[in-house]
Amino acid sequence: MKLKGKVALITGASSGIGKAIALRFAAEGATVVVNHFNQEDKAREVVEKIRSENGKAIYIEADISDETAVKAMFAKIMERIGTLDILVNNAGRQKDAPFWDMSLQDWNAVINVDLTGHFLCTREAAKLFLQKETHEDEMPGNIIFITSVHQNIPWAQRANYTAAKAGASMLMKTAAMELAPKNIRVNAVAPGAVKTAINIENFRDPNEKEKILRKIPFGKAGRAEDIASAVLWLASSEAGYITGETLFVDGGMELYADFAHGG
Repeated sequence: MKLKGKVALITGASSGIGKAIALRFAAEGATVVVNHFNQEDKAREVVEKIRSENGKAIYIEADISDETAVKAMFAKIMERIGTLDILVNNAGRQKDAPFWDMSLQDWNAVINVDLTGHFLCTREAAKLFLQKETHEDEMPGNIIFITSVHQNIPWAQRANYTAAKAGASMLMKTAAMELAPKNIRVNAVAPGAVKTAINIENFRDPNEKEKILRKIPFGKAGRAEDIASAVLWLASSEAGYITGETLFVDGGMELYADFAHGG
């Protein structure tokens, strides 16, 4: 029970990686706040599954790109639970196009969630953590970003996504620097190719699957549960002296695996 007694907010937790993190956190004793946007049925299913296994969870709808909605979400958490210990910035989206054809609307749609949304949630969580009265060795809060290998690796037709992930990486490091004197840790987990509902069709197409797996030295895609395990570790006391770092969970994808096949 690595998170017994902790309260964790996970954004975008109604499906995919966020759902896996929510389920794992609950199994480790955390009370989980499942954030969603326009996915109430799926969010309810996650909460019901947690409760069916004697865990504790609630769901709250909020568009994290909306400052008013984010503030309202944090107010609801305090009203309904009374505290918060962990924030996982997971929510994200993609709107793909060659950058010269990318509309400003699609650029903003991704930046507003994948970067600005993480800023808004991090800011509000930090405010709550800084208000806590703790003993000298206690950590009032812990923040974990879900970024991507594409915070470092360019990805054609996804300029908005890569820019947002790179920005989130630097936001994480800056927040870690500012909050370290207050004993608040901030880190990131950067997934590689993870098989989820959003990209399952690519893995069903033999040609697309081959293209993906060629980029991964392990030769296989990751699972949402692989990411959840890494996030759990960073959220636990076992990682208590780590801040400002990114843990890549990518099967070696950041090694640029195509170079393994020669020139």
